[in-house]
Amino acid sequence: MGKSRDLSEFERGMIVGARSAGCSISQTVNLLGFSKTAVSRVYREWCERQKTSSHRGSCGRKRLVDESGERRMERMVEANNQATSVQIQALYNSSGPEKPISLTTTRRTLKRLGYSQKTNKKHVPIFKKKKLFF
Repeated sequence: MGKSRDLSEFERGMIVGARSAGCSISQTVNLLGFSKTAVSRVYREWCERQKTSSHRGSCGRKRLVDESGERRMERMVEANNQATSVQIQALYNSSGPEKPISLTTTRRTLKRLGYSQKTNKKHVPIFKKKKLFF
């Protein structure tokens, strides 16, 4: 038997709403079409913790540069906007107790933060924050 998909927050809210309105587990299963196990687990979690979140968000590889590391890297770029990605990597690796990061990780993090690497007339890379217009 294969693994089924996670329920969305809306579907979890429908289960909690139906059970809170007085429907039994069997009535909720017939009404919404979810399994008895899903209905009982979601409602039990709601009764115990007052939340119905999925745990799938915690899967996958952990990031080498967390939120505080991203803020630190952003301060480094703002202070040294003439620095190359190699220099930013060296600054980052020398500034904290975390595991050293590679050049690829540095570039990927800078891209995730919204920086693009431009070159000036002397062909020296300059990091500029992309402006988002909505």
